[in-house]
Amino acid sequence: MKGLLVRVAADQTNIGGKYNGPVDSNTKTFAYVAIRESKRIRSGQYKKLYQLVNGSVSKFGQSLPKRLVDEPMHLDPDFEHLTYGDENQRGKQITDHVEEGDLIVFYAGLQDIYNHRPLVYAIIGLYVIDEIVENISQIPEPRWNENAHTRLIPSDNSNDIVVRAKPDCSGRLQSCIPIGGYRKNAYRVRRDLLKAWGGISSNDGYIQRSARLPKLKDPEKFYDWFLRQNPVFLKRNN
Repeated sequence: MKGLLVRVAADQTNIGGKYNGPVDSNTKTFAYVAIRESKRIRSGQYKKLYQLVNGSVSKFGQSLPKRLVDEPMHLDPDFEHLTYGDENQRGKQITDHVEEGDLIVFYAGLQDIYNHRPLVYAIIGLYVIDEIVENISQIPEPRWNENAHTRLIPSDNSNDIVVRAKPDCSGRLQSCIPIGGYRKNAYRVRRDLLKAWGGISSNDGYIQRSARLPKLKDPEKFYDWFLRQNPVFLKRNN
């Protein structure tokens, strides 16, 4: 078994919408808010607007910024369809390192509704990989709506991939699992968790933002730890 940590969801970058989804640090419930879509979307029923998550965000006593409400999301991962797409170097890292039966662990920087800073870095979902489609031009039209990358108008130099997950052991978490703390001027996996997991490839558990996806050094040990958290999977985005 192998595994990768993948940072997802809205954040303080321009493409991230300059926004962090809300989390209740007492209950660990959260709203999954995706990053902005920056590319051209196919015509038809493929546009996923931020207004789709308004209801989920409002449950935490918040509202989405007005600048986002009518904007399209890059809804990826898409937990309803158990897919995740990527491209370029990150896509290559995925195809080079993991395959069927391996893990992709999704984490995000969320904003606590009680204390806005520091952010709550937490696992929000996990996939046990079923397959990786390396040439998404082979994906038929009836399945285009299953992932953000197949909702886009394809380009001639597209190198996008789509990961599909095993349905019985994958999905969005009902309650997130906090994993990060702020130390040494960055968000990093807590040291007690690095020990419990067997470590990750990034320096001192760094998970804030990087072009290199952190690898699980001992995926079996991590997965045993993860299952002991009694995760409840949802087959929906919110």
